[in-house]
Amino acid sequence: MKKIKTTPLAPQEFEVEQISENEANIIAYPFETGYAISLAHPLRRFLLSSSVGYAPVAIKIEGAKHEFDSVRGMLEDISDFILNLKEIRFKLLGNVTEAEIKYSFAGPCTIKGSNLTNDKVEVVTPESHLATLNEDSTLNFSIKIAQGIGYVASEHTNDELEDGYIALDAYFTPVRSATYKIENVLVEDNPNFERVVLNIRTDGQISPLDAFRNSLEVMYAQLAVFNSEISVKAPTTIERVEESPDLKRLTMHIDSLGLSARSFNCLDRSNIKLIGEIALMSTNDLKNVKNLGKKSYDEIVEKLQEYGYEVGGDLADDVVSALKKKIEAL
Repeated sequence: MKKIKTTPLAPQEFEVEQISENEANIIAYPFETGYAISLAHPLRRFLLSSSVGYAPVAIKIEGAKHEFDSVRGMLEDISDFILNLKEIRFKLLGNVTEAEIKYSFAGPCTIKGSNLTNDKVEVVTPESHLATLNEDSTLNFSIKIAQGIGYVASEHTNDELEDGYIALDAYFTPVRSATYKIENVLVEDNPNFERVVLNIRTDGQISPLDAFRNSLEVMYAQLAVFNSEISVKAPTTIERVEESPDLKRLTMHIDSLGLSARSFNCLDRSNIKLIGEIALMSTNDLKNVKNLGKKSYDEIVEKLQEYGYEVGGDLADDVVSALKKKIEAL
């Protein structure tokens, strides 16, 4: 008689196969039939959608008023210059999430990614071409680089820029590809167990293993909403508040809102860490957050509503009291 199981076999083997600096295979096994793809597919989605990277979000070029302009002595027009810039992958140095970097070049010269590295930023694609300058020409420009996830269209940042800046579509994702394959593996003469091989290739802003770790953290954070603890004894009032779904949601990090990089950075720089801190604010308090534009304000309000809360809305007194204690403990 076939042995009857009460729990699925938990995989015990984990390997990292480093193919190059920016590519690796993440291998885990053995999985019960069907379990490998159940884990590999969402991990791939998180790798491609939630990995944190850096990208230029705006540029100001001396002598250029818009993206269809040109600069005297530069072979490329501004639209080509911007396209080239988007192919260059930056990495901010130090613990910063946004920076403005100024450059000045004199011709004749060819400007490549390696020429843009300085004490504020590292370029991980040094051979990427940016522009070619003729003799006696000069090029002065400033780039705003931000940290973020996914893709952010230029219209989301355009109304928050200083005069002279051209907003750019920003593609933050540092993971260039994430694929997986499922292989059979033998366990105790049974060939029906599975091994998952997850191949990750990045652009150099982040290592494949760090990208994998980040995707796991995001997955755990998303699943945390389902966490619950069952107590045999009747909980006290304090315990009921501590365990309430309201308080659990309100004490989640603002990362969970899925905000754009600009909105997140405005809140983060103002030391606003929890969703509940936003819910406790009045509309004027939120509007007065430093550098928070109208689009960012509207985005934060919309995301908060998706969680079932309003800025300046009413929360139960016991929830407010417990929430304030959590905030004070940070």
